[in-house]
Amino acid sequence: MITKREKITGWEKVKVFGPATLLALIGFFVAYLFVHPAPPRHISISAGARDSAYFSYAKAYSEILDRNGVELEITTTAGSVENLQLLELESGGVDVAFIQGGISALAKSEALVSLGSLYYEPMWIFHQAEIKLKRLIDLKGLRVAVGREGSGNRILVMKLLSLNGISDDNTRISSYGHQKAADMLLNGKVDVAIFVSTHRSPYFPKLFKSRSVALMGLERSEAYALRYHYLYVVKLYEGVLDFEANIPDRDIKLVAPTTQLVARSDLHPALIDILLQAAKEVHSKGGGFEKKGEFPSPQYIDFKLSTEAERFYKSGPPFLQRYFPFWVANFLERMKIMLLPMLALLYPLFKTVPLIYRWRVRSRIYRWYSELDAVDPDTYKADSALHLDEYMAELDRIEQSVSNISVPHAYAEGLFHLRMHIEMLRNRLIKMSSKD
Repeated sequence: MITKREKITGWEKVKVFGPATLLALIGFFVAYLFVHPAPPRHISISAGARDSAYFSYAKAYSEILDRNGVELEITTTAGSVENLQLLELESGGVDVAFIQGGISALAKSEALVSLGSLYYEPMWIFHQAEIKLKRLIDLKGLRVAVGREGSGNRILVMKLLSLNGISDDNTRISSYGHQKAADMLLNGKVDVAIFVSTHRSPYFPKLFKSRSVALMGLERSEAYALRYHYLYVVKLYEGVLDFEANIPDRDIKLVAPTTQLVARSDLHPALIDILLQAAKEVHSKGGGFEKKGEFPSPQYIDFKLSTEAERFYKSGPPFLQRYFPFWVANFLERMKIMLLPMLALLYPLFKTVPLIYRWRVRSRIYRWYSELDAVDPDTYKADSALHLDEYMAELDRIEQSVSNISVPHAYAEGLFHLRMHIEMLRNRLIKMSSKD
């Protein structure tokens, strides 16, 4: 009757592969401790008033981030100054904000970084057309709207007005939001309204087309830019806003800070990448004062540039984000820190485990040779003849045990050799017995 041989048990395999598997799992756990946490799915941005360009751009960013599974909460404020204050709050603040150039002097925290400049934000001086104005000093004694409290608009305008000796003492200065200031100017309730904003702001079309309102250029613009390093001279060319209506009707020089995207220094690197991709999609088209591809830019900033932003401007989006959805790319990016230590650990394991497995399988065969040696008549020639019956009985026991051994086919040759050697030894013992 054919009997089934003893199989290699699961426990036998566990003894070989278990330690290696356990070591690999420990290695994965240790490496995982050094993996950056996943980015949050919700961040907040401070974006000025609802009638501001900041708010419009924040909405555009929100739509782009939403496509990538990140919710962008928009907080409305009076402007850059309040935006900065919210960024600096330890709790209950925002993660990122639009900040006008020059506001960094008000920062109390060093834990803020710039993600780059986004566009020029010129200072526009609109006035009643019947009032002839040439320089800022001509505004003295008029009704002037300079921007609401807490806005970068007001801070910049008041700096330039003070250079010309204009203050609350000699001029009727009022603080209104952009839309209200524009409406009051059109209705004749103020003589001058000064805006620091992109030309794309929603209240500008009426101002540009109104016959009762005129735009004043800024003489000595280079001198103002020299005094304040964050100001840049830009030129509004004749007809550039509306060729058919020829708006403006002449070349006009203006000064302009830039708007920056400023974040907390602990903002997750992956979110910096996706914010900059959104900024590139929104602002790289150019138009007006900006050339195509000029923004976003690591230049024209007065906060320290983020390390991640610096890498983005040099190399573009991370390699994986160019080919995979944001969350897939981020997962793979985070896991790559485990790759090198895992390779260093697994390579020797992959090389060693097969050797250990081979040794354990072959040991099932070769350990019997020591017992065969004990019944080999050549080993103890002096008294071997006296113990032939004992040798034969021991050889029967060995043969019975070996008959139950099972090894993988790749190692079957060794098992056949063992059986052959047992048979050879048996024949020798039978010959010795027949001689006696």
